[in-house]
Amino acid sequence: MIPRQPYAPTPHSYVPNSTLSATINLDEEVKLAETRAERDLQDSLAEIFSIIVTIDELEKAFLKDAIPEADYTEICERALKQYKSLIADETVAKAFVGLEEFKAEWDLEVPRATERIRVGMPSTAVTASAGPAAAPAATGSTSGALILEATQDFITFLDALRLGLLAKDQLHPLLTDVIQSVNKVTDRDFENRGKIVQWLITLNQMKATEELSEEQARELELDINSAYQGFKNTLT
Repeated sequence: MIPRQPYAPTPHSYVPNSTLSATINLDEEVKLAETRAERDLQDSLAEIFSIIVTIDELEKAFLKDAIPEADYTEICERALKQYKSLIADETVAKAFVGLEEFKAEWDLEVPRATERIRVGMPSTAVTASAGPAAAPAATGSTSGALILEATQDFITFLDALRLGLLAKDQLHPLLTDVIQSVNKVTDRDFENRGKIVQWLITLNQMKATEELSEEQARELELDINSAYQGFKNTLT
């Protein structure tokens, strides 16, 4: 079925459907974007399409150990930032509707990208090692600076909650700083580390200006305080 919209994402990875192409009348005038705004919208939607496909392929490659962990993390973080930046635009968001609607509109089968976008972080930031191969908490002068950075990020986040900052766009970046700085110190799991990740996922699924309720804020503060204690226990 030919999509109803006058635009269609056409990234380099798009492969035309020959059956669909056969139903198109080549003598029929194709409706193109009439204004700069329409062209910009088409470009943005095409870029979103390409980013989603790229993330899915990236996840497949990482699962097959076909890409170094550092490269995977860098590319995935950049792709997720680009995706979030694009859908933050009100016009683009209105045309995009939502990830599930966009996938259905363009017949996208991208389960790995769907999960990664839902989580909002590379899998390397989500999963901590638990076995004997896990790296110990860093030691030495360099590690001292990393531990201080992680400690400051915990305190900054908790202070933000106590100051009444409850919006997703206020809290998500700060909590992202926490998990990233913690991961620089140790890749071992620790008590309540998973709560940091779960709250990151919760915040990621909220709209930019959506706020936590007072009850959620209290629960979040308790969980992050518990995670902070768990983190400090790994240093002793």
